[in-house]
Amino acid sequence: MSVWRVILAIIFPPLAVIGKGCGSILIVLILTLLGWVPGVIAALIILNNPDR
Repeated sequence: MSVWRVILAIIFPPLAVIGKGCGSILIVLILTLLGWVPGVIAALIILNNPDR
């Protein structure tokens, strides 16, 4: 997980997970629309997942 992705996850979470697949982008987008903090948390969890 690079520093730029973390900064991008804090500023605009759906853009940070753009390389992780359509489902991840959709989940993070919905959570960001519901509230900024859940979107950031979801983006950081997805970015920190070594399996994908």
